Parts: sequence; structure tokens; C-alpha cells
Amino acid sequence: MARISNCLETILELEPELEKIELGKSLLEEFDVLKDFLQRIDTVTLSEDDVERVESATANFLEELRGPLAKMRPGRTLAPRLQ
Repeated sequence: MARISNCLETILELEPELEKIELGKSLLEEFDVLKDFLQRIDTVTLSEDDVERVESATANFLEELRGPLAKMRPGRTLAPRLQ
């Protein structure tokens, strides 16, 4: 569960920055779903394959945001915190 929580928290930490970019507005609508899931994560049973898919999806999501967020904050890169 810690690995899934880490992925979701990493994404949710981007919320303030996503509010500033046009692409982020549509993504922010999904954040409530992520927040709700994070609160209920202890009740969910996931296989190792599920966890690996979430980690992979998180890494892909962060990679997709690298360009738009880099334009907002020159000199800084988006470094994933996946463990």
C-alpha cells in the first residue's frame, strides 16, 4: 500500500502547479477521485501487477507533464519520487 500511496501523493503534490497551466484544468477534475481513493486505500486489495501498473502509469504521467511544467519553472526539472 505504501507504494500506491506514494504514487498518488506524488501526483497530488502537483495540484498547485497544474492549476497554473491550461492542460491542468481538465486533470484537476480527477484529483477528487484520487483523493477519495487515497483515503480508502487500506480497504483495497491489489496484486503486485496492479501496483506495478500504477507505478508505471505514474511515471508516464510525470514524464508527460515534464514539458509543460518545465516551461512554468525554468531551470527546474520534474523528478519523479517513485520508490
